[in-house]
Amino acid sequence: MIQHNCSRQGPTAPPPPRGPALPGTGLGLALPAPDPCDYEGRFSRLHGRPPSFLHCASFGDPHVRSFHHHFHTCRVQGAWPLLDNDFLFVQATSSPVALGANATTTRKLTIIFKNMQECIDQKVYQAEVDNLPAAFEDGSVNGGDRPGGSSLSIHTANPGSHVEIRASYIGTTIIIRQTAGQLSFSIKAAEDVARAFSAEQDLQLCVGGCPPSQQLSHSESNRRGAITIDTARQLCKEGLPVEDAYFHSCVFDVLISGDPNFTVAAQAALEDARAFLPDLEKLHLFPSDAGIPLSSATLLAPLLSGLFVLWLCIQ
Repeated sequence: MIQHNCSRQGPTAPPPPRGPALPGTGLGLALPAPDPCDYEGRFSRLHGRPPSFLHCASFGDPHVRSFHHHFHTCRVQGAWPLLDNDFLFVQATSSPVALGANATTTRKLTIIFKNMQECIDQKVYQAEVDNLPAAFEDGSVNGGDRPGGSSLSIHTANPGSHVEIRASYIGTTIIIRQTAGQLSFSIKAAEDVARAFSAEQDLQLCVGGCPPSQQLSHSESNRRGAITIDTARQLCKEGLPVEDAYFHSCVFDVLISGDPNFTVAAQAALEDARAFLPDLEKLHLFPSDAGIPLSSATLLAPLLSGLFVLWLCIQ
């Protein structure tokens, strides 16, 4: 009454009648407002369907699978943004895989979960090779003391080598792994979240793939160590029986680095894609020619796959 400048004295009007009952409630009460920190529940409530999701990954020397299924091998030495939108910023810092090599590997990952009212304080996660922490930079393992703080959390699947960050307030899950002295990044993000950026935030490897100037030409690569292409193919075939982009990335990494342990990075990236992709028909991507983005399997896949291997043999 005070907020409407009403007197405490005198007659008052009776309360208004309840509205009609909502279907399924049996009561004349509105359903409770959706939890602002439960993205999937809120989206389903508002739109009557579950949200759509996108997947991106970076692994190996490094290979980037974008949200739109481009698959590039990238030079990208130094710090480059994988994501830069209204909710997330992810930066990968890479250095040459070996002295004089054009191929690089990711040595550091910085992830910023931006402040979101009612849900989380801004949180920063930073990982480096041989230092994969199980907490944010401030030592916390969740989004803070806000009502929705638990909607952001860190889970350690394998201490020192596998960390998972769940951000349910934006419908996003991130996996960071360390294998063969490099860091891999994989994300499942709500489509609305992945698309929430301005024109000034256009440089994102997860959105556009690697810029043409940063796409590594295989003619610039040099094999290191005593591993032959036949040996590399055999090593990769054990865990990657389908000769898709993951298989060929594995062969490339083993040849360039001379390290058989690089097979694990490609295998883990494929398993993350299997878990994160909403459409498993797009799990296996096959090489294409003339720089055209990779597409899902077609009748030309065996021929293109063979051309890719031939391309790797040219030193």
